[in-house]
Amino acid sequence: MRKVKFTQDSFDEKLGAILSEFPMLDDLHPFLSSLMNVLYDKNHYKLALGQLRTARHLIDQVAKDYVRLLKFGDSLYRCKQLKRAALGRMATIMKRQKDPLAYLEQVRQHISRLPAIDPNTRTLLICGYPNVGKSSFMNKVTRADVDVQPYAFTTKSLFVGHLDYKYLRWQVIDTPGILDHPLEEMNTIEMQSITAMAHLKACVLYFMDLSEQCGYTVEAQCKLFLSIKPLFNGKPVMLVINKIDVTRLEDLTPENRVLVQEIIDSEGVSSVQVSCYSEEGVMELKNKACDALLAHRVDNKLKGSKINAIANRIHVAQPTPRDNVVREPIIPDAVKERKKYDKNDPQRRKLLRDEEAEEGGAGVFNINMNRDYILSNSEWKMDIIPEIMDGKNIADFIDPDITEKLEALEREEEKLEAEGFYDSDEELFDSADEREAAEAQIALAHKIQSQSIKKSKKNQARLPRTAGLRTLTELTDELTKAGLDPSRIQERAERLAKIQAVQRKRKREEEDEQMDVDDEDDEGDRDEDEGMDVDDEELPSSKKVKTNSGGVVAKRMPKSDRSLAGLRDEAQATRATKLRNLGQRPRNMLAKAGESDRAIKVKMPKHLFAGKRKAGKTDRR
Repeated sequence: MRKVKFTQDSFDEKLGAILSEFPMLDDLHPFLSSLMNVLYDKNHYKLALGQLRTARHLIDQVAKDYVRLLKFGDSLYRCKQLKRAALGRMATIMKRQKDPLAYLEQVRQHISRLPAIDPNTRTLLICGYPNVGKSSFMNKVTRADVDVQPYAFTTKSLFVGHLDYKYLRWQVIDTPGILDHPLEEMNTIEMQSITAMAHLKACVLYFMDLSEQCGYTVEAQCKLFLSIKPLFNGKPVMLVINKIDVTRLEDLTPENRVLVQEIIDSEGVSSVQVSCYSEEGVMELKNKACDALLAHRVDNKLKGSKINAIANRIHVAQPTPRDNVVREPIIPDAVKERKKYDKNDPQRRKLLRDEEAEEGGAGVFNINMNRDYILSNSEWKMDIIPEIMDGKNIADFIDPDITEKLEALEREEEKLEAEGFYDSDEELFDSADEREAAEAQIALAHKIQSQSIKKSKKNQARLPRTAGLRTLTELTDELTKAGLDPSRIQERAERLAKIQAVQRKRKREEEDEQMDVDDEDDEGDRDEDEGMDVDDEELPSSKKVKTNSGGVVAKRMPKSDRSLAGLRDEAQATRATKLRNLGQRPRNMLAKAGESDRAIKVKMPKHLFAGKRKAGKTDRR
């Protein structure tokens, strides 16, 4: 049961992680949702996730059903078969998910290689025919490194770069080239560009190559612009005429010039001529596009309803005139006459940075802090202040009230001496922290000493073994030397010694009598069993066993045999023992601990452990 639940939990955890980590198309931005539809086919993607969700539900149901059956299993064999069936059904369900899992793994790897595109940030979108210089412009204005080759469709996916303009981060998207044919005939590469142009709120940069080195005529490029123009609604559009180092707008034939001019004159379109080879007009195009997008975003915000809520909370204060005098703004003459700083002017105002460069640069130059002093006479700034002057310490006279403070301190010290504050031998501390530190130091020293003593005495006797052994004569001599009378102690010790000697003598006599009786009994037994003696058999030693202190250990036999208690004679006791052993035989065969052992060992059918083993699996034995 535990294995079935564990397997179900493992599958549920893995499948749940897959379903939660893959994005739901309905929750994404329309651009990202459409991009995933173009790259991975929305229906196929949803079907694969749905199959995994169904598989997880089926595995949960299988585990639930088989756990219920396992609870009522009547034997271990049946439980094992149910467990195999449950795990087998779960494995079969997962085997059927081979294709969805392989597809989702390819989707995961491809998504991980996609650029991070933010659909809501400030974006410049580059589009146009293949090989017209889109990637070259992106490499010039961003830190991206897009591959540039002299053939069409070098860029096969969306590339993202970033640039900074007016202290803002901008996103530049390079799209694959588009051909002028119906939407149904476009491939996946072209559909990525169409998706970006349709859903991203960006400034669109449509690149044209008037030199026709890209392989497409000016007429075809104009037709493509007109066919995809509906996608530019509500966006600022820039017509970028690229490769002007080869052909400029003025060099076109009248027919082509009319087609291009028609696009330039259309509403909401501005034109810029650039050359990515010579970098002519590249920065101008970047600045113009960024400004156009900023102005467009501001206009959209002004047209929205949020501006009203903000404008209602803004109040511009207009001061009322206090009289009829007209006060024009004025700039002080000193400011007007002040010369602008020029680092190349030899007569320029000298800065601290210039002084640093003259005196060795950073790490060598030392700032003179004296010139910032505010003194009544500026000539005193560079004077050196002495430490001792007229036999007195200058630091004592920095404070004008130093004399009164010193007198107050002396009066306080005299008062403390009069009260006896300094009479104690205890060490005085300036603060509570010093006192606590000293106490902690003393406590630590005591702790270290006690631990060292404890450790050194750990495996030693507290007193020597001979420390407690003193004779009566030694004790008497010591007491006499101390000026005490040991006569009463000596009399009492002699009296106790006599009593103990009598007790030991009586106990020894009783042990000897007991040993004599035991010896007589042993001799009688040997006479009776004399016929059963074996040749060269050694008789038991009659040597008395003694303790370490020298006392004899008496061998005593019990007065009655407890094994015969309640029985008539030895024959009846022997029969009772045989019956007991006979009753224990079935339990011994089943390895029972006793009559109360009710444990049932593993029951296995005979066909699993009997008979000749065939070739094949043996994991079911």
